[in-house]
Parts: sequence; structure tokens; C-alpha cells
Amino acid sequence: MIRNIVFDMDGVLIDSEALILDAWKEVADGEKIADIEQTLLQCIGITAPKTEALFFRTYGNDFPYEKYKKMAGNIFQKKIRDTGLPVKTGVYELFAFLKENHYKIGLASSTREEIVRKEMESIGLIDYFHVIVCGDMVSHSKPHPEIYLKSCELLGVQPSACYAVEDSPNGIRSCHRAGMKPLMVPDLIKPDEEIKGLLYQEFETLLDVRDFLKRE
Repeated sequence: MIRNIVFDMDGVLIDSEALILDAWKEVADGEKIADIEQTLLQCIGITAPKTEALFFRTYGNDFPYEKYKKMAGNIFQKKIRDTGLPVKTGVYELFAFLKENHYKIGLASSTREEIVRKEMESIGLIDYFHVIVCGDMVSHSKPHPEIYLKSCELLGVQPSACYAVEDSPNGIRSCHRAGMKPLMVPDLIKPDEEIKGLLYQEFETLLDVRDFLKRE
């Protein structure tokens, strides 16, 4: 019986990716940036340096990325101040179950550690995690398996004896390459046939993940 699980954060625990996309769309509308949604969907699950590089490849090296990123960030933060950080359905029910059943819990997020800890603290989850590995703590971005291999190493478990909960194709590729059991709760990107072939299970919400673990 497996009692080890590692989570992605954005799009899995918090509904941040949709907010970020909306913020960038607002900037793109004002600044006439083409195909911003298509560009951002390619950024899901990768680190900040990889995201910046992707923007330059898409829009050219003279693209004022930092300026527009700051504008989008300000819009995002205002939304958070106005309405709070949106939590995905089933988060608290799932984590209560994991704690009650003595799971080892990790977090493997491509986001910077400072932001991860701040956001997890703001929604009351920070103390549930035995291990937190972030994008600025590894050399390679998802879909490389490094972040998940490091999470398993720090948890002291074999990847094959650990679930990983992801929402994005890059995240699924990452945990699958690490040798883990990928559980997907899709967010903005639905799995294609390639990704479906990598999955251990697919679910609609984290409540479904909890019910699955109850049966295991």
C-alpha cells in the first residue's frame, strides 16, 4: 500500500493558472500582443527562465518581457487581494485524509520557493508538506524528471512507491520519467493520447483523488 504522494502546485492545488492567463490577456489586449494564450499554454509547468526564453523565441529578443510580466503580475496580485487565492475543489478534504492516514507529502513546483511558501501558507497548507522542492532549487525544468527525483530522494522513498499529482503535460512527462505513478487532474490543458498513455489514473477533481486513495 503506497503512502507517499507529491503534488504540483499551480493548477493542482490553487487555481492560479487561469488567473495568470486572464492577467496576461488583459496586458495583451492593451499592448497588441498576438497569440498570448497559445504562448502561455506552452509555459505551463516550466520554470521562470524557461518561460522567459520561450517568450523571446516567440516574439523576438527585443520583446519587453520584464515590463509586460510586471504588468501582468500587478493585475494578478490585485485579483488575489480582491478575491483571495482560489483553491481547487477538494484540496482540504484530500489533505485531511492524507494527514489522517500518515502519508508522506511532497510539493514539486516549477514556481520560485519564495512564492510557493507564501502561497501555501496563505491557504493553510504549508505545514502538511514534509518536503518542498521548487523551480529555483533544481537545474532542469519539467518535463525533465529532476524535480520529482529530488522530491522522492528527500522524502526517502523510491519513485515507484510514490504518486505524483499533476495537471499539465510537462508535469506528467516529468513524474513519469522519474518512475512515479502519475495521477492527472487536468486544468487548462486536456491530455492527448501521448499523455493518456503515461497516466496511472485521471480524475476530474481532488475529491476523486481522495476517493481513489481510499480504495487503494
